[in-house]
Amino acid sequence: MSAPTPASPPTATSASTPASSPTLVRRVSVFDGSQLRPGLDVLIDGPVIAAVGPGLEIPAGATVIDGTGRTLLPGLIDSHTHTTDVAQLRQALLFGITTELDMGGAPATARRVRAAADERDDLADVRVATTGATAPGGHPGQLVEMGMLEPFPTVAGPADAAGFVAARVADGADHLKIFIEDGTAIGRPMPVMSAETITALVRAAHERGLRTVAHTLTRTAARQAIDCGVDGLAHAPADGPADPALVEAAAEQGLFVMPTLTALTGMTSLPAEYELADDPRLRPYADPQWLKGLEQVRAGDPGQRVGPIGVDPRHAADAAVRMFRLGVPLLAGTDGTGGTGHPTTHGISYHGELALLVAAGLTPAEALTAATAAPAAAFGLADRGRVAPGLRADLLLVDGDPTRDITSLRSVATVWRRGSRVQRTAQAGTDGQE
Repeated sequence: MSAPTPASPPTATSASTPASSPTLVRRVSVFDGSQLRPGLDVLIDGPVIAAVGPGLEIPAGATVIDGTGRTLLPGLIDSHTHTTDVAQLRQALLFGITTELDMGGAPATARRVRAAADERDDLADVRVATTGATAPGGHPGQLVEMGMLEPFPTVAGPADAAGFVAARVADGADHLKIFIEDGTAIGRPMPVMSAETITALVRAAHERGLRTVAHTLTRTAARQAIDCGVDGLAHAPADGPADPALVEAAAEQGLFVMPTLTALTGMTSLPAEYELADDPRLRPYADPQWLKGLEQVRAGDPGQRVGPIGVDPRHAADAAVRMFRLGVPLLAGTDGTGGTGHPTTHGISYHGELALLVAAGLTPAEALTAATAAPAAAFGLADRGRVAPGLRADLLLVDGDPTRDITSLRSVATVWRRGSRVQRTAQAGTDGQE
């Protein structure tokens, strides 16, 4: 499958500082996507990383930033979002996320947000799935009944697969989302596509150069996705302990997994966002309306909000880490949405996901790879996810060493998007840092 073609560098907007002159970050520790390399200089020239090495010469007119005691990383990649508005891409960027991978939504909305990201450097970049494939009456069709989604096309059988995928390509999709959800995990049984239909969708997507990602909350769904040849699981199975055969099958298939632990904690009485919203390094940049909604969630009855959910983030964490130890790439993703009643959102929630991955057993460095190089490789984004000459200058500078303490990522000093320095302004009524 071919990688998406990188967009041409646009003119930056007023919410970012154009990269009109080179920037040299000196004596900084560099996490290059896989390992920490201390004491390096990194030269940003225009939209790209021009050089990486010790003792680089300072170009004439360059802005020099002292990196002592700081770490420079690739911009973070949220591998699972549902992006419905450019404001969400702005929120993501404020927290160091320079790329979002949208996992399903209305085609017109997907095209609009991607076009905005192509034009503006004050927004995170985005890749889109548009309409996901599901059976007639299948998930997320219940959201249409609730008035939360517009009606969308479905896939009745294998004969519909090629046409459905062709329509998604015409919509502008960068990858294909496939729903394997029989409703048992959410307390509402619903139709699910047959294995033959899923296999036909995967085949049609691959013929058109699209990667496939399957919504899989349960062990049965995960096994079906694996057997049908999907490229990745949009969730780790969370309905019970994964048996060794499932974990080994995931490794043998060579797919990737997005644990989405933050979203799963959002279905419990203790969402990860409660701690995140109280962190003084994060709170000033949070969306005030989201903070207000979160307080309403916190004050409400968890039983009324959560409902009959049959998933547990501890099962997902265990399955994901066991798969990872057998060689399955883990991709950090939040399942961040723009809805109400669920706390997981764009930007701030991502820091909870990384903390949960570390709590599940990953080292901080492994979690950082899941946030940078791993999703870039999984989705063929060869121009980002690492710190190396010639790659896009999507970069994050933080105080401290996140390979020792993953929460150091919350101490954001500077974000660059295609070489443009992002202007970060506190929003929530307290002072933030530039």
